Order: sequence, then structure tokens, then C-alpha cells
Amino acid sequence: MLTQALLIDDSRSVLNFLKHHIEAEGLIEATTFLDPVEALACARERVFDLVLVDYEMPHMDGIAFIRTFRTLPGCADIPIAMITSRQTDDVKMEALQAGATDFLPKQPQSVEMTVRLRNLVRLGAAVRRQNDRAADLASAVAAATQKLGEREEEIILRLALAVEYRDNDTGEHTLRVARYSRIIAEQLGLPARLCRDIYLAAPLHDVGKVAIPDNILLKPGKLTDEEMAVIRTHATIGEKILAGSSCELIQLGAQIAAGHHERWDGAGYPNGLRADKIPVAARVVAVADVFDALTTRRPYKEPMPLEVARNYLVENKGRQFDPACVEAFLSRWGEVVEIAAGQRATPFQKTETPLVPIVERVAESCLVEARAPGTVPAA
Repeated sequence: MLTQALLIDDSRSVLNFLKHHIEAEGLIEATTFLDPVEALACARERVFDLVLVDYEMPHMDGIAFIRTFRTLPGCADIPIAMITSRQTDDVKMEALQAGATDFLPKQPQSVEMTVRLRNLVRLGAAVRRQNDRAADLASAVAAATQKLGEREEEIILRLALAVEYRDNDTGEHTLRVARYSRIIAEQLGLPARLCRDIYLAAPLHDVGKVAIPDNILLKPGKLTDEEMAVIRTHATIGEKILAGSSCELIQLGAQIAAGHHERWDGAGYPNGLRADKIPVAARVVAVADVFDALTTRRPYKEPMPLEVARNYLVENKGRQFDPACVEAFLSRWGEVVEIAAGQRATPFQKTETPLVPIVERVAESCLVEARAPGTVPAA
């Protein structure tokens, strides 16, 4: 690849000489401008490896040009030589402070100019190679980071899949909860990265149920008080399973597993947290989890109509649920209805991630408290 040089001088004869001189060996391609303002406009659109600029020019002198050029993206390290016949200390100092790399005397046939120019060309080529290596390294780091992220996602989804194999139910509860959770997080105005992480970690909310005995987990009828006490341990067990990880997604999953049965009024479990003492991710998933549990068929109940489940959320905001989470959920009701009907694509399906088949196979594992006498489903 040819080294790209930008030449600016209000003298056409000087420009022609410089262009011919630096292109003589066929290694450099020079772009020339008589007007420094036009040259800056070009530099905003193109990448140059070397800049030669005159000191005395109309509209903008060389020092002002250098100062402005240095503020352009990617132009902080590009070699710049100022061409001037005024080799005074004050001019040199001002030019250096503006970002000049070197000076070229305005004596086209001088040996000094030839040597300095050759050195600048070599420096420009070296900077280009360094930038190329940096770009390659950044690309490699980005690829490795993406791969690491995919592995983290796969770990989470496989943990959620383990819950599916414990439960006889065959649905998409885990996936729908993830979709609903993302809607709520986005409408709350949470940072984009946190919205993504909540979406990915939400499937872990019931991972603690892997430790619940089959005779309780799979019981088709109502649960006794003792059995409900065992079921409720899944929140603490899930937190223990996920605790201590260095993976941020797993850490978030631990918060969700521990807190998705806490209540806004403090009457939930396992720790009786209330209001904003409950982690926001857990408050988000609580709404998503309960809504899906209410509106899907289970061995022990028929699905609740969507509007009835919606009314339940409204009636219990400020008691069971964070009011802001309920409002966020209902603000995109059209999307909620589509998800409930199984019509809306997931963000995973819009990407090329190989994890889609795993997500789609994650089965429903939510046991709701409707199985206990006199209670309402609480996922």
C-alpha cells in the first residue's frame, strides 16, 4: 500500500516540486491543496500518513492548520512538517506546541530538505505499520471478547436447560420470562448492557429447583405447608449455586435467583427485602415470571386470560411488585401479547449466535404458589 501524503502550500510551484520529489520512488501518493481549509475537509474523510504544510497561507496559517488537524480522529500521531523560511525560535516553539513533528526549509534544492523529507516519509510509514498492528490487535481482542461472551451465555443457558430436565412441563416459560424481562428493563431506561445482561441471566431464576425432590417438584396436586417450605428453598439454593462466580452474568443470575420471590411490601422470601432493597434485576424478573406463570397451562391449573393477568399485576403493584416495573411492562402491551402468543422473535434470533437452538430448547420449569391452598400464583 502506498504511503499517503497530504501537501498544503499556497504556491503551486512549491506544491508541484514537493509532489514530484516525494513521489519519485513510487512509494508515496501525494494529494495537494492550495487552500488549507479544503485540505482539512479532505482530512476529515481520508487517512493520511504524512502532512507537509506551509507556514504563511491565506485564510489559515500553518500553525492554525496543525492545531486543528491534531484534533481530528486518528490524526494525533501522524508526522507533520511545517515548511517555512522563517526559522525563528518563536515560530518553531509555537509550531511544536501546536503539534508539528519537524520543519522543512523553503529551499527546494537543499540537501537538508531532502534528508529531512526522507526521514519524515520513513516515520510516516512506520506510524502506518504501528497503527495497522494496533488495529489487528484490537480486532483480535474484540474477537476473543466476543468468544468469551458467547461462552458465558452458553454456560447460563445450559444451566437453565438443566432445570428443564428436572421438570415434566414442556413449554417455553424460561424463554418468555427472558423476553418479558428485557422489555421491562428497556422501558425502565436501564443501560443497554444491563438490559442485555438481565435478558441473558433471567433464565437462571429457577436454577435452584434442581435440588428440590421429585416427589415435591413434580407433584400434580396442591402442596402442603411443609412442601411449600421446601419449594421456597429454591431461591436460596439458586443463589448458592451461582454465588462466587467471576462472570458478571452469573453474578447477576445469583441476584435474580435469590430475589425474584421477594415482594415490594417486604412480605416475600427468602430475606423479606422490600422496595428498592430488592436488586432491580430481581424486581424485573419477578413481574415477568409471575405474569407468565399466570397465563400458561400447568398440570395443576388452566391458563389465565391475558387481560385478567394484566389486572392482577395492576392490582398488586406497590404490594407484590415494583410499580415502575409493572408500568414498564404494560407500556409495551402489544409486544407482550405477541410474545405470549409465541409470535415475536427474540433478540437471539436476530443474530448469528449458535446459541439459538439451546435457548429454544429451554423448557418451562416454573412451579407457582397456586399449588398451595389459598394462594395466588407467584411463579
